[in-house]
Amino acid sequence: MIPRIQKRGQRTIGLLYYLYGPGKFEEHTDPHLVASWDHNAPDPGRDPTSTLKQLQQLLDQPVENIDPTERPKKHVWHLSVRNGSEDRTLSDEEWADVARRMVAAAGIDNPEAGPGCRWAAVRHADDHIHIVATLVREDGYKPDLDHDAARVQAQARTLEAELGLRRLNKGDGTAAKRPTSAERHKATRQGRNLTAREELRETVRRAVAGARSDAEFFDRLATAGLLIRKRAAPSGDLLGYKVALPDDLNKDGEPIFYPGARLAPDLSLPRIRERWSGDTPASRQEDAIRTGPGSPAAARRRTASAVWQAVLVVEHGDDAVAAAHIAAAGEVLDALAKTSAAHTRRELRDAAAAFERASRSHVRAVRGHDRALRQAARDLVQGGPALGRGEDGATTAMAIDMLFFLITAAAHWHARKGHAQQAEAAARTAEHLRTAYQAAAAHPLGVLYQRGRRLSRPMLQRQTVLLRDVLPELAEQILAEPGWYALAATIAEIEAAGHDPAALLSDAAARRELGTADSVSDVLVWRMRRTADLPADAPHLPETSTAGTRSATRQATTRPSTPGRRRSGEETSHQTR
Repeated sequence: MIPRIQKRGQRTIGLLYYLYGPGKFEEHTDPHLVASWDHNAPDPGRDPTSTLKQLQQLLDQPVENIDPTERPKKHVWHLSVRNGSEDRTLSDEEWADVARRMVAAAGIDNPEAGPGCRWAAVRHADDHIHIVATLVREDGYKPDLDHDAARVQAQARTLEAELGLRRLNKGDGTAAKRPTSAERHKATRQGRNLTAREELRETVRRAVAGARSDAEFFDRLATAGLLIRKRAAPSGDLLGYKVALPDDLNKDGEPIFYPGARLAPDLSLPRIRERWSGDTPASRQEDAIRTGPGSPAAARRRTASAVWQAVLVVEHGDDAVAAAHIAAAGEVLDALAKTSAAHTRRELRDAAAAFERASRSHVRAVRGHDRALRQAARDLVQGGPALGRGEDGATTAMAIDMLFFLITAAAHWHARKGHAQQAEAAARTAEHLRTAYQAAAAHPLGVLYQRGRRLSRPMLQRQTVLLRDVLPELAEQILAEPGWYALAATIAEIEAAGHDPAALLSDAAARRELGTADSVSDVLVWRMRRTADLPADAPHLPETSTAGTRSATRQATTRPSTPGRRRSGEETSHQTR
């Protein structure tokens, strides 16, 4: 249940005409009154002897009765209360009770607190009602509406439980502004999947991922095709910006601009500048030397390493530093979605969009410590678009695998802090990453599976003994997984490269608990290949028959494993695994 207090107005009759009318797009059906302040207000919707003018005059009567100089300039209070599409349809009697409890919670009309304001609740659709009230009480005083929005939200959480509706999480005031009803209808009319506000928000977030200066940020916005207006002080210092889509016009044919802060709280220019505030010329030069020439695969390998280190920070670090890493994880997701191949792009974009809500909280991030993650986002953007196969595709799977653990750690961190909406958003992000991982990992793991199946029996026996010696608690589970052959092939490559497979296997397993993973072997494959600096994609295999290759690939990828999935029956916080 979503209550939303609209902007206050001056004309009661104008709002009533809208509520009882057909709607802007003929969407209103059977408008009628479900409740009112005295249980006896006229209903112009179902009573042919009643008129909108009569209802308006009764609502406005307390306002008209006081001295004109004492009247509020905007005396019309408007609250909409909407249920989700998955909720059951409430009866008129249930909506009437909702209306009475909402006006009591807001301070409009609480019978236990004395005289209240006049109000009426109108229903013109199955899933919502509108409450219109006038802001002068029957005794001539004005109501106390301090924190009315928070109070109606709290009442909604209570009503959800009582009425068996979907339970929404309590917000903390850090969410991005939702599109208005008018923006949603406009997007539908124009055939857009997203409203202009949402499209601009995603574009700006992708533009800021890994950026290091105002100039670079604005260049990216221009390259993305946005119209930009900058706001400067008399001294010439840049203070802020607005962006617009070229084809999103108002009634006068002019572009509709949105300030960054209206897109999301962390997209104002001052908040964006905080992201690179920890950079210094020396650190930038160091990063340039470290990363060297970029390629999509190299950028993804570096991303996997940076993300893995960030997991430890989020799990064990200071809150302000953890918050910075969580915010920077959003930049990595935006950059990865922007540069990934078509078969993973949609899920990665959905993951980035979902994580937008999880990237902010009231824990203020201390920037600078997140340099490695921001550099990873920058590397991804500068590395350019990745191919879906080969080393590009395999390193994409490696990066997604590591990101899954970071996003899961972020979900747990938010849950511990009581950030319910952020924890849920991170959980949804993890689910999108599962799906993206399946698409990205199917081919490279299928190739490794084929290679493992071709290993000699003595080689497989030796590796089985090694596995049981190093990981006795997990060995039997790993040996029963389809991914065991991919792990065996990886161990063989590690031996051939001159590394100690027992040490690398032990280190990979010790970095994080693995007992609840659906495919321990998958996780170990990516960790060991990253640590040993092996190609994420297996080396070229000898020629085999097409039928044999297809058969092996089908066996390996019939149900692609996903990172970190819990076995059925095991409960996790916020469904993050």
